[in-house]
Amino acid sequence: MKILIINCSPVRNGATAEIVNMVKENVSIGNEVRCICIDDYEIALCKGCRICHDTAECFQKDDVIKLMEEYEWADKIVSVSPSYWADIPGQFKVFIDRCTPWCNTHEPHAKLSAGKKGYTIALRTGPSMPECERIISSIEHFYGHLEIELCGKLGLCSIEYKEDVAARIDEIKEFCNIIA
Repeated sequence: MKILIINCSPVRNGATAEIVNMVKENVSIGNEVRCICIDDYEIALCKGCRICHDTAECFQKDDVIKLMEEYEWADKIVSVSPSYWADIPGQFKVFIDRCTPWCNTHEPHAKLSAGKKGYTIALRTGPSMPECERIISSIEHFYGHLEIELCGKLGLCSIEYKEDVAARIDEIKEFCNIIA
């Protein structure tokens, strides 16, 4: 299987990146794994023009196509997202907005290959799980419009720094068993 793990945070070396690395380590056996960080891509804001509703592509030329090529490559997609004001980081939201050409709510639309499976890990600094559930819901909504099958989710509260991840190793490994 080909597994794509996405760091949805613009921070390349924080708690989210630590979880991405743990997931990679725990799903690598027997799988081909790629890890990417949303901040490594230049993504312009959606203009809301709806040209893509008629053409199935955006007129803006940036790295969205490169990211969608990564999605196309993968059989399984794992999005790991921290909370930024009780939802996904802005950089990841901008990417989601720009995926409208692939959205199944209009015709014509671009399409990913069928059969892709999606997994989500949400983390936040506070103790309340509803915030993680909101992040998971945003990503699952995105997966749904790309026709990626929802296959698993994990919410992790009370994680502010990468050192905080060590206390959650068992939960993350258990979730990786579902992915692998």
